[in-house]
Amino acid sequence: MKLIDMTVSEFGDEVDSNSPAPGGGSVSALSSNIGIGLARMMAHLSFGKKSYEKLDESIRVEFVEKFNKLGDLRQVLKELVDKDTESFNEFMKALKMPKDTPKQIEVRKGAIEDATIFSIEVPFKTAQLSLKALELVDYLIEHGNQNAITDIGVGTLMIYTGLEGAILNVKVNLMSLKNEEMHNHYLDECNNILLKGKKIKDELLNHIHFKLEK
Repeated sequence: MKLIDMTVSEFGDEVDSNSPAPGGGSVSALSSNIGIGLARMMAHLSFGKKSYEKLDESIRVEFVEKFNKLGDLRQVLKELVDKDTESFNEFMKALKMPKDTPKQIEVRKGAIEDATIFSIEVPFKTAQLSLKALELVDYLIEHGNQNAITDIGVGTLMIYTGLEGAILNVKVNLMSLKNEEMHNHYLDECNNILLKGKKIKDELLNHIHFKLEK
C-alpha cells in the first residue's frame, strides 16, 4: 500500500516503528502537502462571500490563479511522500549489492552514487515546491476570508516545516555524495531556499499575529 493511501492513524503508526522509512523526508512532503491544504481551505471559505465578491475583478482572477497553482503543488508533494521512501529503499538496495570482485565493487559504487543522487533530488524538490507555496500564500492571507487566518497561519508553519525538514534530508544525503561540484551546488541552493523560506515564513506569521492583536 502507498503511504499516501494510508489512514492518518496507519501512517502515524508506520512512522512510529522500527523501520527507518518512512522518515523525515516523507513526513516533510506530507507536512507541506497538508499546509497547502490549509492555505487552500482559506480560499475555499472565501469564494462566494460578500467581502470576496466585492474585490476588484483583477484581484479575484489572481486569487484563483494562485489557488490553482497551490493545488498543483499539493498534488506533486503528495507523490513525493512515497517517492522519498522509494529513494531510501533504492539506496539500501545498492548497499546490499555484492562486493566480492573488483567488477562488483565498481558496479556497487556506481549504484550507491546513483541512489544517493536520487535520495537528494527528491527532498530537494520538496524544498523547492514548499518555497513556491510560501510565495503564493501571502496573496491568500491578504485577500482571503479573515475568519480562517489562523488556519492559513498553521498552514504556513506546516509548509515551512516541510521546507526545512526536506533540506535537512538533502544535507544528510549530501554527506555521502562523491561528486564535489554537485555537492556544492545543492548545498548552495539549499541554503538559499532556507534563507528565502524563513524570511517569508517570518513575515507571514508576523503579519498574522499583527492582525490577531489589533
